Amino acid sequence: MERIEVLAIQRLGAADRAKIESVDPSVRLTDAGGWFDGEYRATWPAYTSSRYLRAGSDGAGTREERDRLLAEAEVVLGGWPFPLDLRARARRLKWFHQRPAGASNLLRGDLWGSDVIVTTSRGVGSTLAMAEYALAGILHFAKNLDRAILDRSAAGFDHRAYRPLLIEGKTACVVGAGGIGRDVGRLCAAIGMRVVGTQRNPRPNEPVPAGFSELAGAADLDRFLPDSDFVVICCQWTPETNRLFDSARFALMKAGSVLVNVARGEIVDEDALAEALDRGHLRGVVLDVYVGEFEHLPPARLWSDPRVLITPHVSGASDEDRHGGIDLFCDNLRAYLDGRPMRNVIDWQRGY
Repeated sequence: MERIEVLAIQRLGAADRAKIESVDPSVRLTDAGGWFDGEYRATWPAYTSSRYLRAGSDGAGTREERDRLLAEAEVVLGGWPFPLDLRARARRLKWFHQRPAGASNLLRGDLWGSDVIVTTSRGVGSTLAMAEYALAGILHFAKNLDRAILDRSAAGFDHRAYRPLLIEGKTACVVGAGGIGRDVGRLCAAIGMRVVGTQRNPRPNEPVPAGFSELAGAADLDRFLPDSDFVVICCQWTPETNRLFDSARFALMKAGSVLVNVARGEIVDEDALAEALDRGHLRGVVLDVYVGEFEHLPPARLWSDPRVLITPHVSGASDEDRHGGIDLFCDNLRAYLDGRPMRNVIDWQRGY
């Protein structure tokens, strides 16, 4: 039986290692999680290293040993960050699986646009946790909890400044009704909201997802925005969605609406967003992402605005690990060994 060399360059627990090794006797798994941390510190921005690497972790083995591991690997399981020159060093590499969901994470390295099959964990990540975060952001501004923060800073209550909204009957627009977006829609509907959404390629014959009153194509976004009290961005960042929310789209949004972004910062034109806030067009903004989040802190113009709530890409975190990336990898590994199509293969032209 021909042996399949699988290299994990992200840290794995014992249970995940056992899952991978049980897929087939031909699989030889090498766990090199943490081995490349020193390289990441040298090749990625310092902000990325401090945010995503364990304190004091400088990697393991010599450069020659790490090169050998990559050179022998047919399959690599990675996370964030990853070796920027992975393709050049992994000459036998046929398939790379990224545990995170966002294909745009890979834009930096030499894998993008290469001949290697690349898959992501799109749709099976911490979708429920992210949906709960989006709902929390909606409620934060709907119930004027932002005012409570201002009052505490002023050491006094401005009672008349509170303008809480009744959620029931309000409209939420989900931009990108994939795994995250469908959970957002379901939760919003559960508290009485009307939910509409967009999808890049909706299938006319498929039933509308639970909680949605309408699911339409990307071109219908402009039709939904004027009537939407809350807009939640959940789509992938691609050339088509780059600065999707620009000055024209903010002008279309309903006056007094709330924007939540749990996708990627680049989907929002931050200058246009600041201008919309300056003219008082938005009630509030919740950003778990922003442009350049892996390199620096948020722009002061947004971070200092009390109508903007910014968190450091933590919407998928919770006390329960429900991330399905390893299960998807194992399913795809079985398909790879059997010569069957795999799920979530990146289309380089489409961008995810």
